[in-house]
Amino acid sequence: MRVAIAGAGAVGRSIAGELLENGHEVLLIDKAPTAISVERVPMAEWLLADACEITSLDEAALQRCNVVIAATGDDKVNLVVSLLAKTEYGVPRVVARVNNPKNEWLFNESWGVDVAVSTPRLMSALVEEAVSVGDLVRLLRFSHGDANLVELTLPEESALAGTQVGDVQWPEDTSLVTIIRGTRVLTPSREDSLEAGDELLFVAAQAREEQLEDLLSARRRPDGTV
Repeated sequence: MRVAIAGAGAVGRSIAGELLENGHEVLLIDKAPTAISVERVPMAEWLLADACEITSLDEAALQRCNVVIAATGDDKVNLVVSLLAKTEYGVPRVVARVNNPKNEWLFNESWGVDVAVSTPRLMSALVEEAVSVGDLVRLLRFSHGDANLVELTLPEESALAGTQVGDVQWPEDTSLVTIIRGTRVLTPSREDSLEAGDELLFVAAQAREEQLEDLLSARRRPDGTV
């Protein structure tokens, strides 16, 4: 997979390093000469250019990229890069960094963004996830379909503890994608049973989040019924 990253700062270089380790081709683009640090990510391609300029993106051959990541520290730049990548070059997947949470509402399909990653929101979500059990935590927002990646740790008293995944009547527009149990990461099957303390990751429509939280947090009655 070929990935172009606009913004060769600490965030862009870190993403590039991870992608290179996983065998992908990476192009780093930045207009600041001081940001071009080839020795820090020697396996990547580097381009000294303004990612908001069509001529620069032509030089980068953006049409050959499977993914574009707008990772600069400027939300305006990230929006422009996302829009150009999607509308001018037809890049299948555009991921954009949100620096100011107040701008998060702009990072949607109208600006060519498929996935918006807000660092402040993600950090606060991780704090919430670390201290809360039974509460739904929103980790990531997907622009298409108004869906979010959400997490909930199944509480001890949950009525669903011990229930097989296939026997649960999940809300519409929700999908259980991963169960994290201790150090194990499980791809759920219908026969897998939910256990108290499981970290459950869902892709869910925002309108269904409250219903999903109520379902997972519902307590079993003293007589054992739900």
